[in-house]
Amino acid sequence: MALLIWSGSADSLPFGITDLFYLSLVFISSIMSFIILLLGIVLLVLLITWAKLNPFLAFILVSILIGLAYGKNIVTITSAIQKGMGDLLGSILIILGLGAMLGKIIADSGAAQKIAGGLMDVFGRKYIMWALLLTGFVVGIPLFYGTGFVLVVPLIITLSYRYNISAVYIGLPMLAALSVTHGFLPPHPSPTALVKQFNADIGLTLLYGMIVAIPVILIAGPLFSLTLKKYTSKPLETFKGRDIPAAELPSMFNSLFTALLPVILIAFHTIVTLTVHTENSFTAFAQAIGDPIVAMTITLLYACYSLGLNKGKNIREVMQPMAEAVKDISMIIFILAGAGGLKQVLMECGISTQIADVLHTMNVHPLIAAWSIAAIIRVALGSSTVAGLTAAGIVAPMIVSSGANPNLMVLATGAGSLLFSHVNDTGFWMFKEYFNLSLNDTFKTWSLMETVVSVTGLVAVLILSNFV
Repeated sequence: MALLIWSGSADSLPFGITDLFYLSLVFISSIMSFIILLLGIVLLVLLITWAKLNPFLAFILVSILIGLAYGKNIVTITSAIQKGMGDLLGSILIILGLGAMLGKIIADSGAAQKIAGGLMDVFGRKYIMWALLLTGFVVGIPLFYGTGFVLVVPLIITLSYRYNISAVYIGLPMLAALSVTHGFLPPHPSPTALVKQFNADIGLTLLYGMIVAIPVILIAGPLFSLTLKKYTSKPLETFKGRDIPAAELPSMFNSLFTALLPVILIAFHTIVTLTVHTENSFTAFAQAIGDPIVAMTITLLYACYSLGLNKGKNIREVMQPMAEAVKDISMIIFILAGAGGLKQVLMECGISTQIADVLHTMNVHPLIAAWSIAAIIRVALGSSTVAGLTAAGIVAPMIVSSGANPNLMVLATGAGSLLFSHVNDTGFWMFKEYFNLSLNDTFKTWSLMETVVSVTGLVAVLILSNFV
């Protein structure tokens, strides 16, 4: 009561009341920050899902409104948006562009088809699911999710008809592998952007991501598929694959080597960094070729020759699909930029820092906080990329205040961004239509698989955090 009727300055309050006064101000400020952020996220969800606004435009509008709600002038807000966009895209734009070009070459050249066919020959009909799972993981590293989905699903359907096996049973493990690479591993858009936002190391994130990916894929893939044999609906024959003639395909070694070369180069640099503690010409060489931009450039040049020029194509024929690939990811780039702008506005207003301090005071594990926030936004919005990047702007300050491992924070956020794909996610509808399932069965298969990936991903990251 004394606090409510006190008319003097805070410095003249009685002993003990001063602390209470400032604590009350901090508490009220934190509550207001939570309210502003919550309203901003709700508005973002409504603009994208209800108003059908483009996500990039929605990010810009919400960033401006949050800044105004926090009392910032429009010049400060727009400057923050520009800075956030520039900081994020400046470091990942090259990797995203090179990754899209590489994925296009691997798909169009038949390298992905060769990998699938070669693994099928090795595993045989009895272990067809394992062949598809491994194919999904290998081609999922260089291929963006949408491209990978459209590429591998016709293969699944073709094999389903050929061997009279449930397409859902043999196919979902392959799509689980695609989902894991999409959510956890660079050079995919969300994890690549999260590496930048969290100041993580892309090599270590890739290494830890591989460690986490293996148990997650095994649980969400073959183990979960044991419950799927009853789903026997036949996919539409329209979606059966049209194979490139075997004589026109690249060799198995060349296909695998090209798809995995970025991982090999980046992992080589990371291993050298962890094992060799003196700087010399060898470590300098490893650092050079293991830099993500250099690694992707080397791989793309090799792919242009080995999968293009060496197969009799001229330089124009090799370059044309690469230009189309960049067009395909243009909207993804703008969405990433919008998320970077929102993150910078939150930082400029101090909202992220205040929320991080509150979560830290509440003793919420930073990995769990990152997963939870990303998961909530994912369920609300549908897009895993938008969910991960929106969560990043909220939890990034927690890394400094809590001392959390930024590489693991990338993985935890990525895991949360995959939770429970449902009717607001295009992947949900693509799976339903391609596999000719009812709405209810799509929930029981696709949505549940994505949830298993998300939850087991968090558990795997928490276990790994005890060792790194």
